[in-house]
Amino acid sequence: MKRIYIAGPYSSPNIIQGLRNIREGNKVAAKLLTMGYSPFSPFLDHIFSFYEDISVEQYYKYSLDFLEVCDAMLVLPGYEKSVGTLKEIEFAEKRGIKIYHSLEEL
Repeated sequence: MKRIYIAGPYSSPNIIQGLRNIREGNKVAAKLLTMGYSPFSPFLDHIFSFYEDISVEQYYKYSLDFLEVCDAMLVLPGYEKSVGTLKEIEFAEKRGIKIYHSLEEL
């Protein structure tokens, strides 16, 4: 099963938009799973905050560790304004990880 890393805007100054971003990322992860892929969804990271105080740097490292072993990355709309997603794209490009911009491309 191909491992697909989902990248896209996560946080937002507007809490409602942030929650929408999380919902969209996880909706895509569920779709990928039904399509036969193994998705990695950083949009689930907020769950960790219920149990431990985790720094942003720890989240980034954790995500990049998973991205490094993924077969491909799926980038969600709106990524152009996400500093974190742009760093993830750069990381993937340096490692030759295939980048897709839609489910249809997969």
